[in-house]
Amino acid sequence: MTETTPEKTTYSRVLLKISGEALMGDQGFGLHPPTVERIAAEVKSVHDLGVEICMVIGGGNIFRGLQGSAQGMERTTADYMGMLATVMNALAMQGALEALGIHTRVISAITMNEVAEPYIRRRAVRHLEKKRVCIFAAGTGNPYFTTDTAAALRANEMACEAIFMGKQVDGVYDKDPKKHDDAVRFDHISYDDVLAKRLGVMDASAIALSRDNNLPIVVFSLDEPGGFRGILAGEGTYTVVKD
Repeated sequence: MTETTPEKTTYSRVLLKISGEALMGDQGFGLHPPTVERIAAEVKSVHDLGVEICMVIGGGNIFRGLQGSAQGMERTTADYMGMLATVMNALAMQGALEALGIHTRVISAITMNEVAEPYIRRRAVRHLEKKRVCIFAAGTGNPYFTTDTAAALRANEMACEAIFMGKQVDGVYDKDPKKHDDAVRFDHISYDDVLAKRLGVMDASAIALSRDNNLPIVVFSLDEPGGFRGILAGEGTYTVVKD
């Protein structure tokens, strides 16, 4: 069976952003290996199309800096702890992907040469060109910035054609569909409407950075088997955020 070539997919280079909580499965904390393996298989299915992929994974399943700060911890220290949590998640995803035969690089915004490469933009671009999956860890390397902002920043630096936001729902709704049966899903919505309606797609800084650089955000369900690959093939249910 002949695989689809990049020219036949909607995008040829994308960034996949997922939350740390997505790796928990049904647990309330930490990593759930079968869930990590399932997500890795989804990434592989897109990689097999010839699409160049980079990833940003949050750290909320292990530690969230903002919550630590709210409990009395100094904000900068709490944010650095959250960055370290993202490195742990990145290493877990690297292991799952390489078990499937996908070459990867964990690239950290905080120098830790024993476990990850330092972030050098040209080197990261070269990895993508060689069809390696780049997993960007430790956020932007600075406190007070979320992994959403890191995703928007890295996607622009890597010249990605879209950010794919893997959520627990299949797009952007006017209200929480888990709480409201009459929630309406948008097929397309503008950056400004997302900000004005506080729809919670990404944080405001990430939305603004994407808007200013005309970078589409594709919101889809990470729980839908084959959903990531389907969108790249022009199928499935999702919302595109762009002007």
